[in-house]
Amino acid sequence: MCDGTEGRKRIAARFFLVFSASDSIITEMVKRRILQDVLDLLDRLPAVVVLGPRGVGKTTLAREVGSRRESIYLDLENLRTREKLSDPKLYLSAHADKLVVLDGVQFAPGLFRELRGVIDGYRRRGRRAGHFLLLGSASRDLLGQSDESLAGRVSYMELAPLDATEVGPEDGERLWMRGGFPESFLAETEEVGAAWREDFIRDYL
Repeated sequence: MCDGTEGRKRIAARFFLVFSASDSIITEMVKRRILQDVLDLLDRLPAVVVLGPRGVGKTTLAREVGSRRESIYLDLENLRTREKLSDPKLYLSAHADKLVVLDGVQFAPGLFRELRGVIDGYRRRGRRAGHFLLLGSASRDLLGQSDESLAGRVSYMELAPLDATEVGPEDGERLWMRGGFPESFLAETEEVGAAWREDFIRDYL
C-alpha cells in the first residue's frame, strides 16, 4: 500500500476511502449511506451483520467503522486468522474491550454458536452493545446459522452497490455506464472499469 495510507484512512469523519485493485489509493471519496446506521446499531446491539456481494465495499466500510472506536480486524478468509479462533472464547476474551470486526464469516460457519456464548458473558458483566461487526455474503446458510445462534442479539444491514444518492448527480452518467461497484465506478479509465467488470462476472460464472 502506498505511503500515507494510514493517515488518509481517517480523513473526513463521514467519508471513507475506496481502494483500487492494486491497493493504491483512489483520491475520490464516497459517502456510504448505511455508515451511520451501522454505528447507531452498534451503540444499541451486541452484533451487526453487514451483508453484500464481494467487491461492494464491506471491508472498506468496516475499516471506517473501526476508525471511530477501538477495534480489531480479522480476515476469516485467511487460514492463519481462522486458526487464531480455534478457541474463540479464549481469543476474544483478550479483546473484550474492543469492537471485533470479523470479515468473511462464511469461512467460519461454526463461529455463530461461539459468539452467542461470548455475547451472553459480556451481557452478564454489563457490556450490552458494540461487540462484533460481521461481514459476509447474503447466503441462505449464513443467514440460517446466525438466525439460530444470535436471535435477539444481532441486526442485519445490506450494503448494496453505489447508487445515485451516494455519488451525486454530476456522476450519474458514470454510474449508469459503469455500475455501482466501487472498483468499477472509481476506475481510472473506462477500459480499467470494463476489465474489472469482466473479471467480476467471470469469477461468478
